[in-house]
Amino acid sequence: MATEERKAEVEQLKNQDDVRKALKQTAGNKEPTKPVVETKEKVWIGTYITLLVGLSGLYYLVRLSFFGFAGERLHVILQHLVLGAMASVVVLAAAKVINIYLIGRLDDAVSRYNLKRILNLLVWIVLAFIILSVLSENWYTAVVSLGLISLILGFALQTPITSFIGWIYILVRGPYRVGDRIKIGDATGDVIDVSYLDTTLWEFGGQYLSTDHPSGRVIKFPNSNVLSSPIYNYSWPLFPYIWNEISFSVAYQSDLEFIAKTMQEVAEEEIGQAMMERIRTYRELLSQTPVDQLEVREHPSVIFRINQNTWLDATVRYLVKPREAGRVKNRLIKKMLERLNAEPERVMFPKGDAR
Repeated sequence: MATEERKAEVEQLKNQDDVRKALKQTAGNKEPTKPVVETKEKVWIGTYITLLVGLSGLYYLVRLSFFGFAGERLHVILQHLVLGAMASVVVLAAAKVINIYLIGRLDDAVSRYNLKRILNLLVWIVLAFIILSVLSENWYTAVVSLGLISLILGFALQTPITSFIGWIYILVRGPYRVGDRIKIGDATGDVIDVSYLDTTLWEFGGQYLSTDHPSGRVIKFPNSNVLSSPIYNYSWPLFPYIWNEISFSVAYQSDLEFIAKTMQEVAEEEIGQAMMERIRTYRELLSQTPVDQLEVREHPSVIFRINQNTWLDATVRYLVKPREAGRVKNRLIKKMLERLNAEPERVMFPKGDAR
């Protein structure tokens, strides 16, 4: 992470009123802006108003029996059709206004996305009920018809219905949302769409890559998977960081104190101050749980492990943003190797076994 980025991040955290606001990782306290209504949106609203006025006039003419060629029965049918069309226009116009002037005011893109999905679903439900009401003699028949149709579809479409329930679970419980980086089952990627029945990921890594670079493939899975599979969210809003490690294999005869000091210094130069701020946030989270926080350190730490072969593994551990993990790791490896290789008498790598 560049020095300017670290300073900006630290400054942003310091300016928060409390830890909870810092944990939410918001884009800042922006003043609500007035929604910008595009020309095409104005055209749609004007079209709805024109249709409603025209249908109102048509309904008035039908009530006056203006169409003399139609019998009484046909007049009743025409009234139902016109009323249904008027109700549909009102619903569509109301949805358009809500979408522009209420949902469009929200600064959070994820909230706008989810609310638009919910609004569209409600609109389709209301329109379906209006159509059944027009086709039926009365409201009671419409409700019964809707109930029978739902019962039949419930048996025939169990899997899609389970996926729809999964979509509701995603909205209510929030295991992930659009923009999060997650792993579910064998699928790992960034969430780019959460529809009523399935979720779409933009895969990173995968079988053809050894890094977290996007693979170019799209993964789709039914929302019902969230009800039965563990979900790993790397973009948890309260703490959107992960622990990462870099390991080098060194000989037993190496100067272990020098190796640990060098690796720690390089890591601190790169992410030390930013990591301190993140650890403070992490400790605040842990303080609200029974989890022991004694092992959580504010600085990158180096540990040594005995390898199965004839050398030691020197490992440095640090915090990083998930999407920056690969770039940060690459920079750290280059800088650490440069300094360690500059002291061949103190740092001895087993031949061909540095990683």
